[in-house]
Amino acid sequence: MEIRNLGASGLKISAISYGNWLTHGSQVEEDAALACVRQALDEGITTFDTADVYANTAAETVLGTALKGERREGLEIFTKVYWPTGPGKHNDHGLSRKHIMESINGSLGRLGTDYVDLYQAHRYDHETPLEETMEAFADVVRAGKALYIGVSEWRAEEIRAAHALARELHVPLVSNQPQYNMLWRVIEAEVVPTCEELGMGQVVWSPIAQGALTGKYKPGEQPPAGSRATDDKGGSNMISRWLKDDVLERVQRLQPIADEAGLSLAQLAVAWVLQNSNVSSAIIGASRPEQVTENVKAAGVKLDESTLTSIDEVVGDVAERDPAKTQSPARRDFG
Repeated sequence: MEIRNLGASGLKISAISYGNWLTHGSQVEEDAALACVRQALDEGITTFDTADVYANTAAETVLGTALKGERREGLEIFTKVYWPTGPGKHNDHGLSRKHIMESINGSLGRLGTDYVDLYQAHRYDHETPLEETMEAFADVVRAGKALYIGVSEWRAEEIRAAHALARELHVPLVSNQPQYNMLWRVIEAEVVPTCEELGMGQVVWSPIAQGALTGKYKPGEQPPAGSRATDDKGGSNMISRWLKDDVLERVQRLQPIADEAGLSLAQLAVAWVLQNSNVSSAIIGASRPEQVTENVKAAGVKLDESTLTSIDEVVGDVAERDPAKTQSPARRDFG
């Protein structure tokens, strides 16, 4: 497993991290989830990402159970706060001081740990002053409940404002967690240059576009039975944007490039995001242990310039690059 620094910080993390969004506590039975975490550990993954909102807190509990007994100092555990949890009342979401302070305590209890390595703002909160949010995060760090702080799906100007406050408060804002893959490149124009300047790294999610970049979805055909595209617990909604014939046709044209590189399409997709020097880690999910084994083979792979150029030529204009696509909802939209 390749180990990288998280941004310009001293924290070292595995280049492939394991995330349990849309799996633990919802799509995957607990025994299977535990087996996937065990496989991740066996493959050298040390970095685990979750959030309080995943399966309405159940995912944190499953991850805590799966990591119980592991040497805590040898792990990097990340979680997040923002989306509604519990009954979803008016203070059960957002980045107010109240919600942050209550949420970190809940997350630590479910994860079975005294601290998380990285505590992330899961979206930008338009209804709470940024100063209040950053001061609350600073207090979480000073209390020893989180070592570093990060954001997720924030725009460049939001990241810059938060980083300035973090410097004033003397707390380490070190990362952003955006969606990033061959088909979704909205961070490249503004977020990546900003983060490079500020010393922040990307911990990216959906490197294989919810499975669309595996090649198993074919243009003009129905999705395979049992695939994420047929799952009504949330997976089908997320992958539907990619299941268009023009997109799937381009994905099929990536197969010869993967073959020449000696990789599966999924491995090529994960390796591709790791070529971006601002990407510190790519989050993979899994419903079966063998998926973990498959995807970790992308760690340490170096794609040459001709391969990267060929990928760009194939994907072409089906890739989304508009920075304005990075958006955070107003809290009133969900309660």
